[in-house]
Amino acid sequence: MNFPKRAAPSVGRLLASVLLAGLALGVQAQPGSTVYVSSEKDKKIYMFNAKGDRLGAIDTCERPRHMVLSLDKKTMYVCCGNSNELGVIDMATQKMVRTMELGESPEIFDFNSDQSTVYVSIEDSNVMAAYDMATGKELFTVATGGEPEGIYVTKDNKYAYVTSEVANVVHLIDLKSRKVVKDIKVGKRPRRFMPAANGSELWVSDELSNSVSVIDLASHTVKHTVVFKVKGFRDADVMPVGLVSSLDGKSMWVALGRANHVAEVDVATRQVKQMVLAGQRAWGLDLSPDGKTLYVANGLSDDMTLVDVSGTKAKPVRTVSVGRVPHSVLVSR
Repeated sequence: MNFPKRAAPSVGRLLASVLLAGLALGVQAQPGSTVYVSSEKDKKIYMFNAKGDRLGAIDTCERPRHMVLSLDKKTMYVCCGNSNELGVIDMATQKMVRTMELGESPEIFDFNSDQSTVYVSIEDSNVMAAYDMATGKELFTVATGGEPEGIYVTKDNKYAYVTSEVANVVHLIDLKSRKVVKDIKVGKRPRRFMPAANGSELWVSDELSNSVSVIDLASHTVKHTVVFKVKGFRDADVMPVGLVSSLDGKSMWVALGRANHVAEVDVATRQVKQMVLAGQRAWGLDLSPDGKTLYVANGLSDDMTLVDVSGTKAKPVRTVSVGRVPHSVLVSR
């Protein structure tokens, strides 16, 4: 069918239409920000702009998982669980430029304050391993309970907190003595960490207890437990994993796994403020630089949900395909 020709719109009209389209989606465009999603089955990290339009993909090592940016934002690091490597990606060329050998089935990692040392949970060996970033050499390991995953290194570089999915504890590791100095009992199958309350608390997701444990960092004890109930889902389906704090620190967003929702929790009161429908097995989370858009990786529906969290009532505004089994989301800032 032939449509009648129209006069070319002015530049001003084009800019206005683009702006209106973005507002209609409910997603605030972030100039310069890029959303990165690791896809475990594709050996790729997919790239999107702030509105969810795909920009391309980065080839990685096998089974990419957790991602972290360097302090100068020039490099991205990614843990690859099947090839047992830390991939190093040049942000200017968007290509993986080298790899660093790790132990069997690395999961999550964190750095010391100057990123000279990386601490990695090595799932199959049941250890936290430390590596020198300059040489790539293993510095030491600390034995943990079965299937370590989450790692959080304190800003003073004195301690590392490590979850054990099998032991149902958080290990407190003294990095100077290289020993576990305390086991903090939490819920079943603890997974990920997120600091809160100006760094005085550490929130840990308890996947098989449909809860989040709040650890007081002064006493190294659990001070509160937030339990999630999702209408229409059994408690066994409510499986918290990913966590991300709002920019003002007043809310914590929690991905609820097979319950297909994300929850907003008031950090001060520990009350669940709202729940928002996402995709199947909501997993990894991150926020846009202005804190107005939440990006949710959905591991079983192979997509990412964009949630407008700019107002009092959050709402999903777009879902985009991401490849096979998306794991983590990282937004460049």
